[in-house]
Amino acid sequence: MEVECNTTLNKKTGLPRKRFYRARAHSNPLSDSHFPVPTCPAEVDYSIHYPQFDGLTKVQFADIGCGFGGLLVSLATLFPDTLMVGMELRDKVTEYVKERINGLRTTNPGQYQNISVVRTNSMKYIPNYFEKAQLTKMFFLFPDPHFKEKNHRRRVISPHLLDEYAYVLKVGGIIYTITDVEELGEWMKSCLEGHPLFKALTEEEIESDQVVELLTSATEEGQKVARNGGQTFPAIYRRIEASFLF
Repeated sequence: MEVECNTTLNKKTGLPRKRFYRARAHSNPLSDSHFPVPTCPAEVDYSIHYPQFDGLTKVQFADIGCGFGGLLVSLATLFPDTLMVGMELRDKVTEYVKERINGLRTTNPGQYQNISVVRTNSMKYIPNYFEKAQLTKMFFLFPDPHFKEKNHRRRVISPHLLDEYAYVLKVGGIIYTITDVEELGEWMKSCLEGHPLFKALTEEEIESDQVVELLTSATEEGQKVARNGGQTFPAIYRRIEASFLF
C-alpha cells in the first residue's frame, strides 16, 4: 500500500523524509533483475533525466550504489555543467533519491538539473548505460564488504569488473573507492593496483582534488563513520593508456 505523498515530504523543506524509504542495507547483486534495462547506451533517454539540458549532453560522472544521493547533491553545485547519475539497486532508496532531486529542483530553481538516478544493477549493466570512454569519474563509496570468502564474487570492485569500468572511463578519468572495512580497502586497492589500466594518484594529486573530501563528508555512511571516530581506507586511481610490450 502506498503512503500518501503529503506524509512522505517534510513540509518545511519540501524534501522526502528518509524514514519512509528505508530498505535493507544491501541487496544481492547476483539475483535476477526485475526492472527495465536499455539494450545499449543509445537507448538511454537523457532528456527525461535532465530536461533543462539539450538531450545530447552525456553523463560524465557515475555514483555506483549511490545510496540516498548525498554525493550527487554535493557534486551538483560543484560541477553545474556536468551531468551525473546515481545507480542504485534498491527500489525504495532509488525512489527517495528521485523525490529528493525533484524537491531540490523545486526549492532551488535552476539548480540540481544535472543530477539524476536510475534503478539498476551496475554489476551487470554498466555497458548498457555508458559508451566507451564516456565517463570521467566513477564513485564506489562504502560498498557492501561481503565478508564471507564465498561471497567475494559479489564485491563491486573485482579484476573482472575493473575491465568494464576501464572500458567506460576515458583515459585520465578517475575511479574513487572508500570503505571503513580495512580488509575490503586492501582488496579494492589490490585489485586496482594489479590492473594494467589503472594507476594510483599521487599524494599531491589527492590533496588538490576537491572531490576527495566529499568521499567521507557527503554520504550518510561516511558521516556515520566520522561520528563514531572510525577509520576509512580510500583507493583512488586514474585510468591510463594501455601499454603493450613486443
